[in-house]
Amino acid sequence: MTRLMVWDIPVRLFHWSLVALVGLSFYTMKTEGAPFVFPIEIHARAGYLLVGLLLFRWLWGLLGSPHARFTSFLYPPGRMIDYGRRLLRGTAPRYAGHNPLGGAMVLFMLVSLTFQAASGLFLTDDIFFDAPLHGWASNEIVKILASLHSLNADLLVVLIAAHLIALLFHCLKGERLVSAMITGRKALDDCPEDEPVGGPKPRVASLSLVLVVLALSSLPVIWLWNA
Repeated sequence: MTRLMVWDIPVRLFHWSLVALVGLSFYTMKTEGAPFVFPIEIHARAGYLLVGLLLFRWLWGLLGSPHARFTSFLYPPGRMIDYGRRLLRGTAPRYAGHNPLGGAMVLFMLVSLTFQAASGLFLTDDIFFDAPLHGWASNEIVKILASLHSLNADLLVVLIAAHLIALLFHCLKGERLVSAMITGRKALDDCPEDEPVGGPKPRVASLSLVLVVLALSSLPVIWLWNA
């Protein structure tokens, strides 16, 4: 058995920061928000941070380390269907990164989360709070975005539930995905489907690249925070 380094530090920090911010966002909207005096303000601040976090992940999916890139885990429909069939038969191959269905789920969640964060920038509660971009759209557009924001929140609950079910399924099969997202290393019995046999190790993203992407992602957060 080999322990392969799969998830770099930026991906792991993104994942757990996302869990915390999404949890905070749902808490401040679906409950009374105690102990926060103005939970909608906390909800908005979490949204601003999510904007930067998601921007970082989109950029990292283009420029980051091998398993973080979209090209490493987005597969054509035929490949996903074949994987699903083999999964049902119990003969699905192991992947170091995301498998074809998991990669599609990651993309769906990123798109849904990005829409949620972006649409929230235009909303208002008509009492205490106006989002930074509220004045940039007409009242009709804002109402449409508010409805879609609410519907998409329900979709996110479904996607998160599906993610947790898939996580449990793979854990029952002996894949320690949670620990892999903590340590970055994944235990594999043989060469995974998405990993070349032999050859040089995949390159690791440089610190300078991490800092550049982080700086670019921080700019909208700084603007929104002070708007």
